[in-house]
Amino acid sequence: MQRQTALVTGASAGLGKEFAELFARDGHDVVLVARSAESLGRLASGLQQAHGITAHSMPMDLSRPEACGELHRALNERGLTVDFLVNNAGFGSTGPFLDQDLDKEVSMVELNVTSLMRLCHLFGRQMRQRGRGRILNIASSAGFQAGPYMATYYASKAFVVMFSEALAFELKKDGVTVTCHCPGATATEFAQRAGNAQTRLFQRPGVAQAAEVAAHAYQAMQQGKVLAVHGLMNKVGVFFTRLVPRQVASGIAAQLNQG
Repeated sequence: MQRQTALVTGASAGLGKEFAELFARDGHDVVLVARSAESLGRLASGLQQAHGITAHSMPMDLSRPEACGELHRALNERGLTVDFLVNNAGFGSTGPFLDQDLDKEVSMVELNVTSLMRLCHLFGRQMRQRGRGRILNIASSAGFQAGPYMATYYASKAFVVMFSEALAFELKKDGVTVTCHCPGATATEFAQRAGNAQTRLFQRPGVAQAAEVAAHAYQAMQQGKVLAVHGLMNKVGVFFTRLVPRQVASGIAAQLNQG
């Protein structure tokens, strides 16, 4: 496989770290983006030593409106071409919406939705001009229904699903693929940050491991799939939401999102 460059957001831990490892194993250079400079530095150094690739550490908070443009300009100034874009950065919150900190909810939308859209636009244009490229957007099985007690998070992932499918259709004749990957509950730091580690969703059997989820998403991207749901039970759940009344689906989600 020809050596190319992958941009991975949310790369310091969890799925992002696994994606960086997968690209590096395949001999690709990586651009690692997350807030923690220290974690990114360690990861970049380890990937370079283990796989002989070049790893660029780019610490920044993508929830800042100007951050995506800064990242895009910085990579252009370095002469780096992004062949793979992995929009993995994101976070959630748990509890009644009106009891949440509003600034945090807005920041969630900025990161989960707006930064993803900005990066797809900035780097997608360059991919289209070159006639090649792959975009991997990490959504969630939560993106197929409303999610009481995680209202903003579920809504943000619904945007990612619909946006990705539309963008994939628009770019299918331009040599650029867009894959939307939808995992279910996964053992990463996400649950601790979202405050739902003790909910029924994460306490029930079958919580996936980050490495297997990342490998599934990576393969789906390489195959050019538009939509991929990880895990049999998640696929059943997504199909189920299409059959039952929406209020029933919302009620089930509400039960899972409570302790």
